[in-house]
Amino acid sequence: MKKIYLIIIILLIALGVYLNRSYAYIYNEIGSADLRSPDSQRTYMITNTNKNQAEPIVYAALGDSLTAGVGTDNYQQAYPYLVATKLAERGPAVTLKDLAVSGANTSDVIKGQLAEAIASKPNIITLLIGVNDIHNNVGKATFQKNYEEILTQLAKNTSAKIYAISIPYIGTHKLFLSPYQLYFNFKTKKFNGVIKEVAAAYKVQYIDIYTPTVNIFKKSGPHYSADLFHPSAAGYKLWADIISKSL
Repeated sequence: MKKIYLIIIILLIALGVYLNRSYAYIYNEIGSADLRSPDSQRTYMITNTNKNQAEPIVYAALGDSLTAGVGTDNYQQAYPYLVATKLAERGPAVTLKDLAVSGANTSDVIKGQLAEAIASKPNIITLLIGVNDIHNNVGKATFQKNYEEILTQLAKNTSAKIYAISIPYIGTHKLFLSPYQLYFNFKTKKFNGVIKEVAAAYKVQYIDIYTPTVNIFKKSGPHYSADLFHPSAAGYKLWADIISKSL
């Protein structure tokens, strides 16, 4: 009996070491790639091709590194720029203000992005936030409270059309060793349920980029940048095409 207990203890210790090292591996790999935002001054005027002389619309993009375009070589490959370009093709010129900050979570959006977004008097706002809440172990209740605060402030202080974008699945199987791919996928779906529920309560349009791309982003490929976490230009284009169709 003692031998069985000893074997169980050894197996539990081995499992603990594996889980600890696998978790550390994720962030070591992401950090070692040392990816940066492709542009620190992300205000752009995108002109239209149909010579529409109407007043330019202002598009404010809020979020984290995924909205800042980390993983691309040129900010024009980031999804907000691609979306703004699509908007300009079918209407007035677009002034894009990308207020996203790498590493931001919902609390950071409240503290560091809302005021500037409101001051820009936007016509369109997209909000893609939550990946860092998941990876920083922010609780579901706190995440929901913060998300509600963001939408409350935007709805109260702007007349913009607001779009709540789902948290995408990101992290190839080569980066998220078992069981972490299952774990982060579970958390992503859980938090997306919160976003969808809050968006409905605030009458904000929910854009689902998770469902159409989850099976693609679970695997390695040209849609990923060097850290196997942030998308490449090809990956951002997948998201931009989905978002553009909903605006």
